[in-house]
Amino acid sequence: MKNVVHFGAGNIGRGFIGALFARSNYHVTFVDIADPIIQALNEKGAYTVRTASDTPETYEIHNVSGINNQLHPEKVVAAIKQATFVTTAIGPKVLPFIAPLIAEGLAERLKETDDKVYVIACENQISATDFLKQEIFKALDEKAKRQLEGHVYFLNCAVDRIVPIQHNEALLDVLVESYREWIVETTEELPKVLGMETVPDLAPFIERKLFTVNTGHAVTAYLGYLAGKKKIHEALADEAIYKKVKGAVEETGAYLVERYSLDPQSHQNYIHKILNRFKNKQLDDDVTRVGRSPIRKLGPEDRLIKPAKEAAKRGLSYRYLAEAVAACLKFDADTDPEAVLLQEKLQKEGISNVLKEICGLEKNDPLAKEVVHQYEQLYHLSS
Repeated sequence: MKNVVHFGAGNIGRGFIGALFARSNYHVTFVDIADPIIQALNEKGAYTVRTASDTPETYEIHNVSGINNQLHPEKVVAAIKQATFVTTAIGPKVLPFIAPLIAEGLAERLKETDDKVYVIACENQISATDFLKQEIFKALDEKAKRQLEGHVYFLNCAVDRIVPIQHNEALLDVLVESYREWIVETTEELPKVLGMETVPDLAPFIERKLFTVNTGHAVTAYLGYLAGKKKIHEALADEAIYKKVKGAVEETGAYLVERYSLDPQSHQNYIHKILNRFKNKQLDDDVTRVGRSPIRKLGPEDRLIKPAKEAAKRGLSYRYLAEAVAACLKFDADTDPEAVLLQEKLQKEGISNVLKEICGLEKNDPLAKEVVHQYEQLYHLSS
């Protein structure tokens, strides 16, 4: 049986990437600092994944174990020495913290074997594996870096599966949507893994996903929050909100079609499929969960600002996206530390300075002006 070391034993790790490996007859070693989950993985060695649909499917996941990397880093190194894949689903911000341990594992591995190993960061960030590779290389000397060539392959990917807030009786069990997509960029022939698709150029796929799924999800959350909706499916049941969400992803779609020469009708069908996924009542997803971390989501390369800037650059419409950015700036959920910090910044520094600091938008930028206009409109509506 082949082995996988997967960093991140959370719901996405267990319900998506780890589950696909386990169902492909790999032993999956989950690495995390959440000790209750790690202990449960080692005690039970199995869990259940259920799909959120009218006719739910249930999968029993076996061949799993766990390591607490805070308590037993040496066990992680030993596991990496035996792995065919090293993957992550832990959040982009955490990658620099786990990179030195991965570097140590890879360096030790090369002392004993020259078997190929594939490193894939399965994160909602463009070129996440490239970023992880940079962090890993910081922990290696020049000789070790050279030794990795031809033996360690760093592969970018695009991942798509909604994993909502869980209400399971068993700690390890996970509820996921039926839909899944995992596309890996490589020209190598990889060992077979259920659900993994390989392509030579990832850019069209990852931007299509980020600027349709992630953008649409975020826009739904922020507009839904402002309208007092609690759930994503409730927000999209509101005709006015649905129109604005559809407008936003059609604006990102116009950019994607022009940038990557996508077939317009095929992309329109993709948009329709994505919006129908969000309407799934079985997911029962909270707008506050989807909207969390607004500062990160307002980043210049993230789901709202990047497609809006690209649309503006090409003379395309970005009005709905600008309204979505304004709605994000109004996201003041007191349960989210980033939302609290964002509101403090807006009060102390003003919207123009926040747009420059967080979004990289200068005051005289037409996109910034449109966001300010939309923000003022929302302010008047809520006052």
